[in-house]
Amino acid sequence: MTVRKAWLVAGLAGGGGLSFVLLLVVGTYMTSGNLGGAAGRAVDLAEGSVPAAYQGIVQNWGRLCPAINPALLAAQLYQESGFNPNARSGADAEGIAQFIPGTWATHGLDGNGDGRRDVYDPADAIPSAASYDCKLASYVKDAAGDQTENMLAAYNAGAYAVIKYNGVPPYRETQNYVKTITTLEKSFAKPAARVDPSEQAAGAIYFAQKKLGTEYLWGGNGTADQGGRFDCSGLTKAAYESVGVTLPRVANDQYNAGPHPRRSELLPGDLVFFSDDLTNSRAIRHVGIYVGGGYMIDAPRPHTKIRFDPIDTPDYFGATRVTQDGARALPEASPATS
Repeated sequence: MTVRKAWLVAGLAGGGGLSFVLLLVVGTYMTSGNLGGAAGRAVDLAEGSVPAAYQGIVQNWGRLCPAINPALLAAQLYQESGFNPNARSGADAEGIAQFIPGTWATHGLDGNGDGRRDVYDPADAIPSAASYDCKLASYVKDAAGDQTENMLAAYNAGAYAVIKYNGVPPYRETQNYVKTITTLEKSFAKPAARVDPSEQAAGAIYFAQKKLGTEYLWGGNGTADQGGRFDCSGLTKAAYESVGVTLPRVANDQYNAGPHPRRSELLPGDLVFFSDDLTNSRAIRHVGIYVGGGYMIDAPRPHTKIRFDPIDTPDYFGATRVTQDGARALPEASPATS
């Protein structure tokens, strides 16, 4: 039986459809055992997770000291600016690493050796961010607990607060910042072991399955005024929202909602992504929900309907196993669509 027929049979079964999906996903969850395991703090970058122009800089400078690594540095840059070298905030923070002028004046480096320290040049700003992290780590090196978490706490609340409380201070904002960056780190890291299955996957697939045959709508979120229609990332967002996981609106941000299983490790419910630039997750232009057997449910493009499509195409970028913490850690998404 083909994948298409198997899922259509499940759909025709009405209420039995969810049971079918649950058996499929729970079955893979049970047989997989503990696929993740404790592999220590992540180091290598996942392929394409950082724009190609910055990959080498992040990889090199992310090893500057033991408190940081390339995936952690990438997570900070994504959280601060979404890898936008021209970003500017209302608090006068500038560049890809969002330095405020006073901090840049003290800690900015001429990373590329051109004789200038330019906060808007990633070749200067990324090394400066790594260097600043390592200086903060040195200030709080005697505090109890994890050195990376203490460094991040110092970045958010100041080194004095970490020293005063002998570790991450009891400030909600600071604790949330530490958790956000260490969670995002996992979405930029090349997995050192197999990735645990998602417990929300069955419900997300069930939602998407019920939308088969619905006409595509650019910018569609499935609302009544839109006739219940979706675009690609609108469908995936709504599918995971149905099981209590809030994803960003656009596909290239959804890519960072969890770790990245290899093609051989895909399980039903994983998000699968497609791009014309396989070196840059920020260039992702399409997303679907994997259902097994090399197929996904997706909303392909205008003048088509939600359907099953194969994933093994030349523009296949990679996959994400969505986690609740991973989704919560993502910055506020823009209202743009994909």
